[in-house]
Amino acid sequence: MTAAGKFLFMDYLGWQLPFIVTASLSWITYIIYRKRKLPGILKYWGFRTDNFKTVMKKVLPFGIFSLITFIGVGLYQNTINITWHIIPILILYPVWGVIQQFLLITLTAGNMQDLNRHPLNNEIIIVTAALLFAGVHYPVLWLVAGTFVLAVFYGWVYLSERNIYVLGLFHGWLGGLFYYTVLDRDPFVEIFGKLFHFTL
Repeated sequence: MTAAGKFLFMDYLGWQLPFIVTASLSWITYIIYRKRKLPGILKYWGFRTDNFKTVMKKVLPFGIFSLITFIGVGLYQNTINITWHIIPILILYPVWGVIQQFLLITLTAGNMQDLNRHPLNNEIIIVTAALLFAGVHYPVLWLVAGTFVLAVFYGWVYLSERNIYVLGLFHGWLGGLFYYTVLDRDPFVEIFGKLFHFTL
């Protein structure tokens, strides 16, 4: 429903902010509900800090390489368009990034890994989750390609070290930078422009 809502409310109707807020609050409510019903589920899902540094060491080199790639592509395409708007995006986007990683990694890849009757190997789980995540970002081909690569790497990290915080943090930072360097788009205007009636 969340994936279908993205195509309807964000892509078709342009209701980015209401959709993001509603989806985030709905899933946060679900997470709190599950925590009360099943203590310990949060750590199992990856909402944990005990392995934060370990996962950070794995993800940081990928993040640096990605940033260099974004800048290189942006310079080649002449699509780098960084303004002060990037600051609130880099602060707020990781929150939405954690929600997205929860849906993609925990509820998709994590549940597939936990199948008992028909266990799947990690390669199939990672590729399947990556294809689903990339498909949600259709029809922007740059986003489809970028999120597929991101999801493959994130799937590998998560299945070995479950930590949603690091993945969500980098998802938000890399996603925001991707918009301002490769796509020449301003997600701050796209999300908050209608609310505050501005375009610049």
